[in-house]
Amino acid sequence: MSLSMPEGTRAFADVTAVRAVGDGFEAVVDPQWGIGGKPNGGYLLAMLARAAVTRAGHEHVVAASVHFLHSPDAGRVEIETTVLRKGRSADHVRATLLQDGRACVEATFMVGTLEEGTTPYWAAGAPARPSGDRAEGVRVPGISPTGTPVPIMEQVDLRLDPATMGFGAGRPSGSGELRGWLALLDDAPFDPLSLLFAVDALPPATFEVAPTGWVPTLELTAYVRALPVPGPVTILHRAQVVEAQRVDEATFVWDSAGRLVAQATQLAAIRLG
Repeated sequence: MSLSMPEGTRAFADVTAVRAVGDGFEAVVDPQWGIGGKPNGGYLLAMLARAAVTRAGHEHVVAASVHFLHSPDAGRVEIETTVLRKGRSADHVRATLLQDGRACVEATFMVGTLEEGTTPYWAAGAPARPSGDRAEGVRVPGISPTGTPVPIMEQVDLRLDPATMGFGAGRPSGSGELRGWLALLDDAPFDPLSLLFAVDALPPATFEVAPTGWVPTLELTAYVRALPVPGPVTILHRAQVVEAQRVDEATFVWDSAGRLVAQATQLAAIRLG
């Protein structure tokens, strides 16, 4: 752990650590890695991914699909894993997070090996990387505009582009888009596991549509496209359709060299008005 880490913070590798116990794993959900007493979904996904990679014959998560069934409390959890398929280029692993015998999170992973220094053959379908300056970003505090405690923001350095922060002044732009920059406080470089957190790290993009309370993720699908170079990542987070108390959001993550390294879509519950 970096000696420069602020007191009260823990390295991402530590808060997502798993320990083999019998045929499964156990872990501890950190109370600081959540929002309003509920753990962040990307954080839980990374914890499950660590268990899945431990069971697999390859080292990198390249795809993940997760359903959030019940929100676990902070504290001890169990993780059960099942290898669904082993292959030469990829393994498929199912992982379930349980607390007190109750299934809370169910995920399926494709685990392969990502090569360093690759470049896309074609990438015209992806959005452009946001061009703002991280130095001008506004760091997200540990409490939301609605007064909800967000202690996870004390555990990472997340800065938002001021141009997408109308919601902070009670004047959402209606764009449904947030742009920002994320860094880990221990200065650890991002890897495929921490990228699974990055795709769920920003506040709900619906904040730039209308004020809401908690917007819990119900399902999330993520792809890790490449191994990132060290440094903060840039994130574009967009709400696409809000209907029937559901919203789908798309997220794109670029490393400090401008390479698209991860992307995700998720379906979340939302209540407006």
